Amino acid sequence: MAEPGSSDGLALRRLPTRDRAIVLSGVAAAAALAWIYLLYLSWGMAHMEAGAGMAIMPRMTDWGVVDLLLILAMWVVMMAAMMLPSVVPMILAFAILSRQRRAQRLPYGRTSVFVLGYLTAWSAFCLLATFAQWGLLEARLITPMMVSATPLLGGALLVAAGVFQLTPLKRACLGKCASPLGFLLTEWRDGTRGALIMGIRHGVYCVGCCGVLMALLFVFGVMSVLWVAALAIFVALEKMLPRARWLSFAGGVLLVCGGVVVATAG
Repeated sequence: MAEPGSSDGLALRRLPTRDRAIVLSGVAAAAALAWIYLLYLSWGMAHMEAGAGMAIMPRMTDWGVVDLLLILAMWVVMMAAMMLPSVVPMILAFAILSRQRRAQRLPYGRTSVFVLGYLTAWSAFCLLATFAQWGLLEARLITPMMVSATPLLGGALLVAAGVFQLTPLKRACLGKCASPLGFLLTEWRDGTRGALIMGIRHGVYCVGCCGVLMALLFVFGVMSVLWVAALAIFVALEKMLPRARWLSFAGGVLLVCGGVVVATAG
C-alpha cells in the first residue's frame, strides 16, 4: 500500500502550469461557492427569526419531501466543500494523464467527468446521511438544530469513528486515496464512460475512508461550520501528509477516549 504523499507528489510537480491553473481555479471556485452556501445556511440557523423565511431552510420538525430535498442539498454541498480540496492531487494526476494520452492520440477522459463521478459517489452517501438525519430527528435522538440530543449517542458515534480509524478497511481505503498515480494506473479506463467510472470508484474509496468520520457532525452539529472545517482539514492532512498513518491512529485513539468521556459524563 502506498503511503500518503509518497512518490505521487514528485510527479504532480511536473504538471504544466496552465493545466494546474485551470484545475485549481475550477476546484477553488466550486469549493468557495459551497462554503458560501454553508456559511449562509449556518447564519440562518443561528438567526432563526431571519432563517425561517429563507427558502433554503428546512423546517425544524415534521419534514416533508421539500424539507428532505433541502437537507439532501445541504449534505451534497457540505461534502463538496469538505472533500474537493482533499482530492486536488487526484484531480491533477488525472488531468496530466489525460493530457498525455490526448497528445499521443489515445483515448482519454475529461477531468470534469472524473470529478462528476467522484461527486456522484458522495451524493449517494449524502442520500443515506439525509435519511439517517431524518430518522434520528424523528426518534428525537438529535435536536432540530441537528446536534446529538443524548450523551450516549454522541459517545457511541465518537467511539465508532475512533475504532474505524484503526481498522484495516480504513487503511486500505486511505491508501487508495493517498496515492493518485497508483490508483489511476491500476484503475484506468478509456473515454468519457471510463472517466465517470474511475471518478465513482475513487469516490467510493473516499467514502470508505472518510464516511464514518462524517457521522461526527451529528455530535458536534451538522451545521457547525467550525467543526465542518476541522474535519475537512483533518481529512486533507490524512491524504496529503507523507507517511500520515500515525495521524489516523492518533485521531482514532483520541476519538475513542473522547467518546468514553462524553458517554459517561452524561
